[in-house]
Amino acid sequence: MSALLEEATRIAAQFDYPPEQVQRAVKEYIREIDEGLSEEGATLSQIPTFVTSVPNGTEKGLYLAVDLGGTNFRVCSIDLHGNNTFSLTQAKIMIPRELMTSGSSKELFLFLARQIESFLRIHHNEHFEAHLRRMVEAKEEDLFDLGFTFSFPVRQLGINKGTLIRWTKGFDIPDAVGQDVCALLQDAIDELNLPVRVAALVNDTVGTLMARSYTSPGETGTFLGAIFGTGTNGAYVEKLDRVTKMGNIEHSDYDKSTGEMIINAEWGSFDNHLSVLPNTKYDQQLDTDSINPGIQMFEKRVSGMFLGEILRLALLDLHESLGLFKSSTSSNAFVPKSSQIYRQWGIDTSLLSLVEADKTKNFEQIKSALKDHLKIEHASDDDAKSVQIVAHAIAKRAARLGAVAISAILISTGKLQTDDVVDIGVDGSLVEYHPSFSSLLREALREVPEVGAAGDKKIRIGISKDGSGVGAALIALVASKEGTQRPVS
Repeated sequence: MSALLEEATRIAAQFDYPPEQVQRAVKEYIREIDEGLSEEGATLSQIPTFVTSVPNGTEKGLYLAVDLGGTNFRVCSIDLHGNNTFSLTQAKIMIPRELMTSGSSKELFLFLARQIESFLRIHHNEHFEAHLRRMVEAKEEDLFDLGFTFSFPVRQLGINKGTLIRWTKGFDIPDAVGQDVCALLQDAIDELNLPVRVAALVNDTVGTLMARSYTSPGETGTFLGAIFGTGTNGAYVEKLDRVTKMGNIEHSDYDKSTGEMIINAEWGSFDNHLSVLPNTKYDQQLDTDSINPGIQMFEKRVSGMFLGEILRLALLDLHESLGLFKSSTSSNAFVPKSSQIYRQWGIDTSLLSLVEADKTKNFEQIKSALKDHLKIEHASDDDAKSVQIVAHAIAKRAARLGAVAISAILISTGKLQTDDVVDIGVDGSLVEYHPSFSSLLREALREVPEVGAAGDKKIRIGISKDGSGVGAALIALVASKEGTQRPVS
């Protein structure tokens, strides 16, 4: 083995997260679950969503949904057919960078409202024009009920009310923190006089759970929704009597008859104090250089937004110390100065999926990806193999950490003690496109004694597509029924 491959293997070993560490982390996660269910301000927020049931696939109606989940804003209309199927029309718009980090919340939310207006003009113009003609006497039934997927930490105070705790994913608009995000969007919608009512505030993970439950096979409702994409988070069905902090939430009105409530875990902040999470020098550097050092420590080791940067830092280390990407015939690096390897966030997580998928003898796909992503030409076989070794280790660790959160929730709720199939809906680029992520996650689940091979057989994991749209529509439906509101038909 060449010195380069030896060093790549040594770096990869720093990302090992063996079974005993997984099991230790599961115990800590269970402790943080109990803490988060009983008190506000805990590391694991365990946010009550005020959604107290999951759909069964028979729901019908036409609803709007919007999704502010990161760099893109999505506007959808969803027609629920009532037979586990739906039709979806959508538009996706990139958020201008300047609106993410400067200016005011009003500027951002007016931008979002204008995208809703544009969508209605294009896709529902007849209804929109009718509303404009009847502006003065606009009737309640003329309004679209809208589910607002807002994928940032929110202190939810009702099914359509919640205040922003903090921004993540590159957003930083200070005057929005502590504000009711539904009211901010409704104010902007009203300023443009649109026939839309913000009926429900939805976390994308809760939406993933709801959408999976609507479309999933069998009689068992979905128990857990998980996102492994730009960010990572989970939501699950909890027994209401375990959510003891509900007694301290003032003015909260919700349906108590089911005895359950969907909890938004906000697991990206699990173990911010780093008692059980791994912490390589690359993790430390990423955190120091991030806009929110010291928080979202779990997310910074698991989610797609950060895995590419961890890989970049590790490859840069290899490049500078042992000549990764240096010509075999010259000591001069042939990485151009304009290469993204020298830029923070320069490597997209999609590169990890491409690298993992390459089974060719001479690593042709990896070499092509290095050229496309990093402007590195003529990479050697050892270069490509080194990249694959390190990229696999980073993704494997992320999957094993994902298994920590899932298995802890399964154990804490006693869900595996029932005879039911445990249905889990997942979404995000890692589970959808990384060829090994799901199998690596399940491998780690089996290593947790309380889950084991028997528990793993009970767990059905399925991709939940369009969770933020369909799930938001389903929660808007729940809200419209509770408020005796009606969808547009």
